[in-house]
Amino acid sequence: MNHVEIVDGPFFEDLEVGQIVTDAPSLTLTDGLAALHRAIVGDRFRLALDTNLSRAVTGGPIADPALVWDVANGQSTLLTRRVVANLFYRGLIFRRFPRIGDTLHTTTEVVALRQNRARPGRAATGVAVLRIRTVDQEGHAVLDYRRCPMLPLRDPDHQTKHDAELAEIPAELDPEVLRASIAGWRLARFGQLVGGAHLAGLEPGTVWEIAGGDVVSSAPELVRMTLNIAIAHHDAGVGGRLVYGGHTIGIAAAQATRAIPNLVTIVAWHSCDHLAAVREGDTLRSTLELERIEPLAAGDGGGLVHLRSRVRADRAGQVIDVLDWRFVGVMA
Repeated sequence: MNHVEIVDGPFFEDLEVGQIVTDAPSLTLTDGLAALHRAIVGDRFRLALDTNLSRAVTGGPIADPALVWDVANGQSTLLTRRVVANLFYRGLIFRRFPRIGDTLHTTTEVVALRQNRARPGRAATGVAVLRIRTVDQEGHAVLDYRRCPMLPLRDPDHQTKHDAELAEIPAELDPEVLRASIAGWRLARFGQLVGGAHLAGLEPGTVWEIAGGDVVSSAPELVRMTLNIAIAHHDAGVGGRLVYGGHTIGIAAAQATRAIPNLVTIVAWHSCDHLAAVREGDTLRSTLELERIEPLAAGDGGGLVHLRSRVRADRAGQVIDVLDWRFVGVMA
């Protein structure tokens, strides 16, 4: 008889604090990958669109930040193949911005676990806090952040002792780390080469209601291209296929550049909370708020803008809040 192995899991009870996964395939960032990503989520950051501008400002053709974090998330899914939902992200900071041609590799570590209380009529689940660390082909740090997926239990009656306090997940952004990835960028040059409003034209407290939504399409293609193997994003037979959360975030980022066309890049996230599931065919609309401005050191030019994006999904006439995302952008 042939030996048959079932390729599945892990389930919540299979995870242990300290468990580390390093064997996700590495992925090289190419122009083709960037073009396909742009076709799906609508990337509009000028540095990723214009190689000459990127060279003038950063010294080389950097990749779109949304492509980079999507690849990191996808590479982390060896531990979340059975994910039910991803609840939130905390403390994402770019250590450096990779260029087209760089190869990314991600290590995923389980840092906390909590089994959810049993509820009548609902599947048994638990949540895991994963630390995602992505490096390039030289071993240089690219990303370091935490995300919190919810996973089912294989045995609904199994009781683990996992009871971590999720409120203790660090979310503060180190100011020095925050600026390190853009140190040496010629932001003043960006301001000279690109017309329109820059940092001086922004006012804290401004709210932009962005007219025109984006239909969510090509959801399976996005997860395939970023190595995301979560069953919920591929298989419609597991309760209705869900859209990967980064798809929603990428569209929100593209809509933010409609409100602020000269947003140079996104350098960090304070927090990102998924409020409800998104389905393919939903139309996403967002409101963007400028919470505060933080000038960079004298001589560097430009500053950091702390922004909050609230995203709603229009589904057959029903409007649902789906994302609350607080992030840090760079302006010239």
